[in-house]
Amino acid sequence: MNRSGIVSTMGSDAAAPLLSVVVPVYRAEDHLVACLDSVLAEADGRVEVVAVNDGSPDRSGEILDSYAQGDARLRVVHLPTNTGLGQARNAGLEHATGEYVWFVDADDSLPQGSLPTVIERLSLTRPDVLVIGHAEVFDDGRVVRPHPTLLRPVGEPATREQRPELLQLARSACTTIARRACLDEIGLRFAPGWYEDSSFSHPLLMAARRIDVLDRVCYHYHRRNTESITRTVSDRHFDVFDQYRRLFERTATIPEFHRFRPHLFRLMIDHYLVIVGNDVRVPPKRRAEFFHRMAADYRAWMPEEGYERPTGVAGLKHFLVRHDAYRTYAVLRRLHRVLRRLLSRLRRGRPWGAYSPVAAPAAAAPERSDRTPVP
Repeated sequence: MNRSGIVSTMGSDAAAPLLSVVVPVYRAEDHLVACLDSVLAEADGRVEVVAVNDGSPDRSGEILDSYAQGDARLRVVHLPTNTGLGQARNAGLEHATGEYVWFVDADDSLPQGSLPTVIERLSLTRPDVLVIGHAEVFDDGRVVRPHPTLLRPVGEPATREQRPELLQLARSACTTIARRACLDEIGLRFAPGWYEDSSFSHPLLMAARRIDVLDRVCYHYHRRNTESITRTVSDRHFDVFDQYRRLFERTATIPEFHRFRPHLFRLMIDHYLVIVGNDVRVPPKRRAEFFHRMAADYRAWMPEEGYERPTGVAGLKHFLVRHDAYRTYAVLRRLHRVLRRLLSRLRRGRPWGAYSPVAAPAAAAPERSDRTPVP
């Protein structure tokens, strides 16, 4: 145990690897074996795995130690108490020795062939950041790949100016493999709180001088019917405001980041709208407060040169945020849900008379409830 109280179980000494795969672990015993197997099955001498037991109360720590005893490629770090995803990643990064680092969550996995493909690409192009394709895997077996067109390759690694659209994909650290020196150059680490990727992945891409793109699914997000922050009604969703504050404060202090502010601003407002519009995130009684915080950030971080506002319904939402018009937003949101329920009933072949106006408010019940039933 070192001075910080962190217990480490390390494999044998070896030459510095090309890639460190950092796996933060918390309450993951049901999925951890599948995750580790998907990584270690194809990890050669150029790969090390640093797993961080983030004070997990289940058998995750035992599973990690069992793997480490028989596999020198795996390093295990035990944190004495739960610190959260971002801080667990930071702890793993401090123990990682690879030139590149890839964050893989313990309830996700790497599809077959991913690791050799990533290693080959890193060795060939030597980018600051390698952006990889991903797919979402659902409990019913569906595999969905979103936004594949944004990962169009450009031959050689491009500059950030040549590929600004990649900022749209930057919210997940799991799909942006980073050169360690690039992180250290700007002192980039994960901030505490939920939505930690928002203040990490964007600065990473902005700081990268060479960005490569691998248009192949190399990461599987597993969307399970269990708790996650996207399915949890909690005050912790307010953490997102601190994450974007950190992002814009960092952008303000680095002149070469200024040009990205309009793009980041739109991404921020779009992200806020997704959160406030979700029935199982912000507590209903605090939705108005969340909206007012959105409007405050709109005023605080609006670029002087403006930004490209969306059109249609999305543009209307931006307009309402700009004018802090929560009551209008709430009425339109409720109307949208009522109409959606009506159209759903009609698609199922029910006649108009089968729809009872009395039942309509049920669609907006979460607005009035203290709790609602948590990728």
